[in-house]
Amino acid sequence: MTTDEESNAIIAELESEFVELYKILKFEGLTDSGGMAKQMIADGRVSVNGEIETRKRKKIIAGDKIIFSGQSIEVKNKTACP
Repeated sequence: MTTDEESNAIIAELESEFVELYKILKFEGLTDSGGMAKQMIADGRVSVNGEIETRKRKKIIAGDKIIFSGQSIEVKNKTACP
């Protein structure tokens, strides 16, 4: 995890083609557990690319932007990150 100082967004680096939405929240430390991440998503508290997302296992790919609890997460391929 890194933080883009200009936009204050977390940069999530993918090591594979995609990752499930709840795992991003968990691995970036925004929730205490995967179960909590799933509940926050089910409650409609997460948006992906400007749309509320309620699918816990939504495949997140490079280029997606997630907003959760006022925090922005930009998803990039690990090889594309400096």
